[in-house]
Amino acid sequence: MTYAPAAPAPAVRDQGLPEPVASRLRRPGWRDPRLVTGLVVVALSVALGSWVVSAASRTVPVFVADGALTPGEPLTADVLRTADVRLGAGTGRYLPADEPLPEGLVALRVVDDGELVPLTALGADADVRSVAVPVASGLSERIRAGAVVDLWFVPDVPVTHEAGKSRPEPATLATDVVVEQVDAQDGAIVVDGTVTLHVLVPGDALPTVLAALSDAGTVAVVPVAGGVR
Repeated sequence: MTYAPAAPAPAVRDQGLPEPVASRLRRPGWRDPRLVTGLVVVALSVALGSWVVSAASRTVPVFVADGALTPGEPLTADVLRTADVRLGAGTGRYLPADEPLPEGLVALRVVDDGELVPLTALGADADVRSVAVPVASGLSERIRAGAVVDLWFVPDVPVTHEAGKSRPEPATLATDVVVEQVDAQDGAIVVDGTVTLHVLVPGDALPTVLAALSDAGTVAVVPVAGGVR
């Protein structure tokens, strides 16, 4: 049996279908939303980076204690100096030096020499009074302006002390008082000799301290662990 060759399949064009056309990639134009979004992201990243670097290197002027400030001491330009510091978000916690110095403020606690002056350490009044306390014995090197001490009264032992009677015990006059000033002979603290301490006594302890200073006995100054407020 002999088979005749099959007839060729008709071409696509013969069926009336369009001939496929290869698509070409088009260069994105300025109106392409993807291009616009990318440019916005890049611009925001550059702006944010510049702001972070600028904020990190920005300094602000604040007041610094030029010597120890003690409670009740008036806040004036003579006891302050300025410093440019980087504080970031903590700028509002300290006394700014680019604004006029407020009037009528005093220190409520000790601000050590060179310390930034915090706003929480300032107020309109401090209920303390400066009292001069003569000290006849040697003082610890820890006792200086700004140091925290306790005041004790040591009664004198009577010359005609009767046998069998207990000696008078020392008594606490005031605790956690701040040394405002130390006066010594020749301007220095001496081991033997009279030294005068100016201490800031709270108002409620003032009568007790003044009575002890006029009584027969000695006022002893004892440093408090921790040293300076």
